[in-house]
Amino acid sequence: MKKIAAPIRVELAQYRELASFAQFASELDAATKEKLAQGERIREVLKQPQYQPMPVEKQIVILYAATKKYLLEIPVHEILPFEEALFAEIDTNAPEILSAIREKKQLDEETEKKLVERILVCRAAFQERDGKNR
Repeated sequence: MKKIAAPIRVELAQYRELASFAQFASELDAATKEKLAQGERIREVLKQPQYQPMPVEKQIVILYAATKKYLLEIPVHEILPFEEALFAEIDTNAPEILSAIREKKQLDEETEKKLVERILVCRAAFQERDGKNR
């Protein structure tokens, strides 16, 4: 968890600084826009419904997706539905990911490869579904 969550504090601090600066800037470069988008998604991922704690292994999965920038293509208001879809995808097609994280207390190379594959599959399906709903 520490390895996955370590960059979050720095990214959120940068996000807050850039967000306050961006209020006064008329044009932002691509890198600044990406950092702002990344910060928005990390903030959204950190939200949890009251009295509904998330298992650590699921926290690791969604924080991994956020910190590795797999969520940049997902609109902020769609992060929670994507999160639910990702967990359903993993529960259905790769439950060994969550059990490996739970048992080993870390994300090894093999599990990480499987996780990235599931994130990409879910993101593609989610974007396809989202495109059809417009």
